[in-house]
Amino acid sequence: MLQTSIALNRVTESATIKMAQLSRELAAKGVKVISLSLGEPDFSSPDHIHQAAIDAINTGKYDSYSPVPGYMDLREAVCAKLQRDNNLAYKPENIVISTGAKQSLFNVFASFVNPGDEVIIPAPFWVSYPEQIKYCDGIPVYINTSVESGFKMTADQLEAAITPKTKFLVYSSPCNPTGAVYTRDELASFVAVLEKHPHVHVVSDEIYEFLNYEGKHVSIAEFPSMKDRTIVVNGQAKGFAMTGWRIGYIAAPAYIAKACDKFQGQVTSGTNSVAQRATIAALLGSLEPTYKMREAFKQRRNMVFELMKDIPGFKCGLPTGAFYLFPDISYYFGKSVNGQTIGNAEDFAMFLLNEAHVAAVSGDGFGAPDCIRFSYAASEENLKEAFRRIKEACARLV
Repeated sequence: MLQTSIALNRVTESATIKMAQLSRELAAKGVKVISLSLGEPDFSSPDHIHQAAIDAINTGKYDSYSPVPGYMDLREAVCAKLQRDNNLAYKPENIVISTGAKQSLFNVFASFVNPGDEVIIPAPFWVSYPEQIKYCDGIPVYINTSVESGFKMTADQLEAAITPKTKFLVYSSPCNPTGAVYTRDELASFVAVLEKHPHVHVVSDEIYEFLNYEGKHVSIAEFPSMKDRTIVVNGQAKGFAMTGWRIGYIAAPAYIAKACDKFQGQVTSGTNSVAQRATIAALLGSLEPTYKMREAFKQRRNMVFELMKDIPGFKCGLPTGAFYLFPDISYYFGKSVNGQTIGNAEDFAMFLLNEAHVAAVSGDGFGAPDCIRFSYAASEENLKEAFRRIKEACARLV
């Protein structure tokens, strides 16, 4: 039998994908499971995006391999979007289109992280950051935050984490899993620290950019001293309900984009041609469907936050972005029902799946072992029923 590689053995299974699989297995047995595990909008991609894909297919012009970094007119569309929405000036040579933002991230780490390089990650974090870094033999360095701090790191924490071995700071804002959004003033405080450490570059994951409920999105790349030290990662999945289209991209200094282009050319080459044509329509077309979706998510957030208040022991602030609630549920550790004792967040997630038939994700994989993640990218009917079940199940724990 073949032995898996040392690199693969450093990586753990995705917690979000694992829970989604468990919930599907339970549903296959006839159990009505309400899944709040995956970060996927429950909306369809807007009609004009569908039509652009249909038109692309009907022309017969996009049946061949696409350029590795993406079609030129798509990269130009990304540049136009970044100028329009973020006041960031890039050229097509700065853009690489990839098969989802997850590949965009891995392209960067695989191209630049050497054995022993340190990468700072505020916790909670998206599950794939540390795993991709470990695969590249880098060292994740965690900055722990809490419900009380709004799950946000401070400039002092960032300063304390930087060493001569630090290669990158990577974070998401709006954040998966917490929904936290860094303000311009908070980012400015990080910039003041980073200006003292020019060897540190930033990977800014902005995939939830359009799901910001309290103000305008701010990218750290907007600060002049950081433009040439920042890799902006974004994509179509969250703001355009295009998870299955698998389109992500980076905007970065040309030498970084060229390196990612080189790596991608040996891994996947260019991404799906028809999805790229649809993405041009998404980026340059009306954003009204995106804004309507954001308003719906905001209403669901408010509703679910109120429902959660009725459940004893759930400690959670009101998130200002993304579509997750990330409560601290350590109140239930040590409590039992039917001989089952809740020892940690993983136990609690399995308890909810088996007893309430609600799928959520343990905070362990996100670097927050006292928490659990609920996605409210589900219908209001399902959300109301899910939290009714959760409240009922939790009441049985003593």
